[in-house]
Amino acid sequence: MSKRLLLITGVPGVGKTTVLLKAAEALKTAGASVGGMVSREVRENGVRVGFEIQDLASGRCGWLAHVSQKSGPQVGKYRVNLQDFNAVGVHAVLAALDGCDVVAIDEIGPMELFSEGFREATRKALASDKLVIAVVHWKAHDTLISEARKREDAELITVTYENREKLSEAIVEKALKIVKQT
Repeated sequence: MSKRLLLITGVPGVGKTTVLLKAAEALKTAGASVGGMVSREVRENGVRVGFEIQDLASGRCGWLAHVSQKSGPQVGKYRVNLQDFNAVGVHAVLAALDGCDVVAIDEIGPMELFSEGFREATRKALASDKLVIAVVHWKAHDTLISEARKREDAELITVTYENREKLSEAIVEKALKIVKQT
């Protein structure tokens, strides 16, 4: 069975999002349409203050979580902005399912999993026939992550400091074969 769910994992700070973004750009250059969402940390004066969410297709941004967020579920020192996340991140995944060759999801992790809309959109992506490239949190215990990892059509790809420079090329090679089959 062809692996159409490419699940990227690794320790915090190893470069999972960078690998995903490089792969997405290379796939776009090769003619594939790529949509979905990515999250990036935001720093002020060298200190991480939160995480921004971005729609890969439209470029629209919002806050996933921030230290100054007054309400919402708490993860560490951050509060999750479910309104922004649902409006930008969840919308981006659903839009990619409707109109793109590749659905990118960064990340299936503790902050994102507070959103029922995200859980539903991710389940739809996993059940679709689309190529999905998703970052999965390296140690979070959640049924959605377990379901994704156990699927026969899923391949778990671990980013390390040693392989991160070349890993996006390997992902693109696999992804182009899958996109050409659909």
